[in-house]
Amino acid sequence: MQLEAQAQENLVTTAPAAGADPEALKGDESLIEDIRLLGRLLGDAVREHEGTAAFERIETIRRLSVAASRNQDAEADRNLDALLRALTAEEARTVIRAFSYFSHLANIAEDLHPLQQRARAQASGAFTGAPSLATTFARLRKAAVGAGKIAQALARGWISPVLTAHPTEVRRKSLLDAEHAIFKLLAAREHMRGKAERAQNEMQLRARVSQLWQTELLRHSRLTVRDEIENTLSYYRSTFLREIPRLYADIEQRLDGLRVPPFLRMGAWVGGDRDGNPNVTAESLSTALRMQCETVLRFYLIEVHELGAELSISRRYAGCTKALEALAARSGDDNPHRDDEPYRRALIGVYSRLAGTLEKLTGGQAARHAVAPGEPYANSWALLADLVTIDESLRVHHSEVIATQRLEPLIRAVEVFGFHLATLDLRQSSDRHEETIAELLSAARVVDDYAALPEAEKQQLLLRLLSDPRPVRLPGATYSDRATSELTIMERALEMRRLYGDEAIRHYIISHTETVSDLLEALLLQKECGLMRGTLDPRDAQRVIADLIIVPLFETIEDLRNAAPIMQEFYALPGILKLVVNSGGQQDVMLGYSDSNKDGGILTSIWELYRASTALAEFFASAPNVTLRLFHGRGGTVGRGGGPSYDAILAQPPGTVNGQIRLTEQGEVIAAKYANPQIGHVNLELLVAATLEATLLSAHKTPAPEFLEAAEELSQAGMAAYRGLVYGTEGFVDFFFSSTPISEIASLNIGSRPASRKPSRRIEDLRAIPWSFSWAQARVALPGWYGFGSAIAHFIEEDEKARLAILRRMSEEWPFFRALLSNIDMILSKTDMSIAHHYAGLVEDKALAARIFGMIEAEHARANDALEKILGSKERLADNPTLARSIRHRFPYIAPLNYLQVELIRRHRAGERGEDIREGILMSINGIAAGLRNTG
Repeated sequence: MQLEAQAQENLVTTAPAAGADPEALKGDESLIEDIRLLGRLLGDAVREHEGTAAFERIETIRRLSVAASRNQDAEADRNLDALLRALTAEEARTVIRAFSYFSHLANIAEDLHPLQQRARAQASGAFTGAPSLATTFARLRKAAVGAGKIAQALARGWISPVLTAHPTEVRRKSLLDAEHAIFKLLAAREHMRGKAERAQNEMQLRARVSQLWQTELLRHSRLTVRDEIENTLSYYRSTFLREIPRLYADIEQRLDGLRVPPFLRMGAWVGGDRDGNPNVTAESLSTALRMQCETVLRFYLIEVHELGAELSISRRYAGCTKALEALAARSGDDNPHRDDEPYRRALIGVYSRLAGTLEKLTGGQAARHAVAPGEPYANSWALLADLVTIDESLRVHHSEVIATQRLEPLIRAVEVFGFHLATLDLRQSSDRHEETIAELLSAARVVDDYAALPEAEKQQLLLRLLSDPRPVRLPGATYSDRATSELTIMERALEMRRLYGDEAIRHYIISHTETVSDLLEALLLQKECGLMRGTLDPRDAQRVIADLIIVPLFETIEDLRNAAPIMQEFYALPGILKLVVNSGGQQDVMLGYSDSNKDGGILTSIWELYRASTALAEFFASAPNVTLRLFHGRGGTVGRGGGPSYDAILAQPPGTVNGQIRLTEQGEVIAAKYANPQIGHVNLELLVAATLEATLLSAHKTPAPEFLEAAEELSQAGMAAYRGLVYGTEGFVDFFFSSTPISEIASLNIGSRPASRKPSRRIEDLRAIPWSFSWAQARVALPGWYGFGSAIAHFIEEDEKARLAILRRMSEEWPFFRALLSNIDMILSKTDMSIAHHYAGLVEDKALAARIFGMIEAEHARANDALEKILGSKERLADNPTLARSIRHRFPYIAPLNYLQVELIRRHRAGERGEDIREGILMSINGIAAGLRNTG
């Protein structure tokens, strides 16, 4: 290869990834240009810092991979494999860094491109019909849904993305900051016309890419819970604190100025989710809420300081209300130069009180000293009252535009974020609750072996204890560390609510809910720790209240089928309905996408989630004064409920949304959706848009009976095929642990939470994230499609023509089935059986590998055949050519990462333990995830 003849055509620039092939993307010139530019700059950085030999090696690998992937060149594939196998661990690490960083840079360009297209469409007044708030409001207008009805729906609504920790990836803030800077520089190029200006911009980009290359891709030390908390908080600083108020302003503008109360709020798990994570303790809970509080208070301090600098309004030229005068008088500011500036003085007083609040609640000091000591605010409502006083004075005295543009966003932020920032959920397994209750009851000599009691006797005993004002805990008694830890966390939750407000902790999630007693146990723990006041005794009916909503999490297929019956039985118990109504009348129920998929496969998981949602909605529709809110435990992969949130919400059963939805956001999906504020705004907008459509337009669109019957039949056949492989095939566990990086993810895990709940190799004990993540890394993505092909083949076996007609109607008329097909279509487009074959080569028992991989290949072929028959196209993603091109052109740049991951895993398992091996595996995991984008 004559490098000099390429005119500086550097790393991955001859056939750009991420959908940047010039022939395939004629009309996407800006995207092509951006990716070529970033690729060239990355190549220059590699050559400058690693030398020409390293650069040429990477270029050779790239060209071989392109030939092998796009041209199906078998010789190129063999040469590529041989070249990669011959690399030293240090050389491999450099190659992995190069291809990983290219995926990150390509993602930046790909993320920017649709935003630019969207902005151009808005500027021209074009209506594209693509999902957006504008599209949703247009549909609502067409359906004669007025602004008043929309405002009412939002006023009753509760929409909450919940950020959770991820055991396989935490994005470094240094990288997020660098990537955001590159994004902004790249975006600025669209409006540059002069050569000098573009040249200067390119130099700035070159500096940022060079900085990126010299920055560690990953942290090398195991992350603590505190690290994970800090990582999560970075998304608030970059996106949520500013973009959520902007979204409210946009919505209210579309509602002709009608103001809506807060309906979009953030949730969090990091620091409160102790299910299977012994590192989450009462101290973690305190740390999380203290750090959340500090983040939001420092944001308020910055905003108030800037407002004080801006609102230099003089009393000589504009009046103010008496309330504003009084607020200014209490500020403690006696500077004569500001005597005629009441707004500035009032804000100085607000700043002083906020500084005092920060010190009181977190021990921190404000970045700028307050003019005078201020009394800490008792709560966020007191702060809000002062801001409203300023706002009202501005509006009364002809400064409405200032109030709307500058003060209103801060007021909205305080309404949404309070002093707690995000509602932190508590989560623990029902097994730990039972263990703790059993110990308490044994020590109190109530019953020797609570766990051995039949379910009916457990319920009777728990109801009796919940109706008795006396505590079960004995003063001065000594309990085990595990029981003490559970009780201490509950007691700490009570303290945190008093300190940061009731919304700081509102939900108590019970993993593995299987029985009514699982709910009663969590309620009894609340009572023991002061979080429940009053009893279930009928004489206490008017005053009994629980601070935390008991949230059952139904995870397995059987549990999903029992979800509605369990809730019906729970609410039939004496005193429960009254307790819930007194406590706010809200009942959250969490549905587990990940574990239900691991249990029954993609078809049965999605179908049983649909059925459980429907049954729960039907029951709670008849429960007086109780509002059901479904909490969707979705991940990034299709196998974990992933896929576009907009489509997923519209695919929910009719009548199950009703303006109420919570859903988890995890792993690299958080970074992809929320690290960039512009992209974050769009994703938040789509979340609101979908919820409005599902509530106001789709609530009564019931699917045809034959669709429901077909879905049930498909579910049964799909589950049989899936469980036949995963749980019924001898040697499957050995195959999985050998042919995927699961062992390395577990042993090299840098997250705070273990990859398995128990120290075993049982699939049942493995956490769903490492399960899905490992299959995605190996380019199989088995949880996202396995069983689908067999189910379709079984369904059309009797009468292919008639049965296919039903399936095609389902695809056209039923959002649920259409979303399912779309997700399977997408995930199959990201699989690569030729690369997966390399991973299967890691299995020592070659006969076992051939047998099980053969089963996987056969089902993969059936799945593709099934989609072709239903959708009418052999090509994957035929209805989304932009995404199809993106994925297709990414493959040559992901493949070297896969090949090197296999090679480094082989060396690691053979006993090589060098740091380069470890780092190489970890970086390859990150790079593949960045390339595939939704793997966790």
